[in-house]
Amino acid sequence: MKKLLILFAVCLALASCAAWTEEEKSLIGVASDGVMRVLTVDDHADSLLLRTPGADLSSAALKSPQFAALAERMVATVTSPEQDGVGIAGPQVGLLRRVVAVQRFDKEGEPFEVYPNIRVSDKRGPGELGGEGCLSVPGRRGEVLRSRDIDITYTSLYSYKDTTERVQGFTAVIFQHECDHLDGILYTDYID
Repeated sequence: MKKLLILFAVCLALASCAAWTEEEKSLIGVASDGVMRVLTVDDHADSLLLRTPGADLSSAALKSPQFAALAERMVATVTSPEQDGVGIAGPQVGLLRRVVAVQRFDKEGEPFEVYPNIRVSDKRGPGELGGEGCLSVPGRRGEVLRSRDIDITYTSLYSYKDTTERVQGFTAVIFQHECDHLDGILYTDYID
């Protein structure tokens, strides 16, 4: 019995060190560069997943071909004509990991960028009401109070170290909305 418990503990430890589960690998599909399905609150199973917080990604996961494929597919999804969004989070494509793709309206060319292990680490100034919608809450919009001056902390894809960046304006609103998804929060929670 003791040997069985030790073997079980070793298996659990190895599984927790794995960069990606087989289910995640299948969902990401390294060979696929297409659009991912966006989960919505209209589907009960999707809604439950959208309410589940995401886990951080290890350095091994960030250096893997799966992460590169995921980043490409998330950007392809949010920019597809069917979605035409400004941001998307891992849980919205069925992946319970702390990763977002956000359009940077505060940078030249307004590029989409991917941020792993992201959190809003500071907010400054009073919040402002602004209209929001969500790819996972189709057909609805609402007014949400958000800070327009924040700090985000995330794992840099160049150094693989935590990086903090100040973000202002509408882009700060997008980051807050997407980071909420990583904690199982929808914008409707602020207005319902």
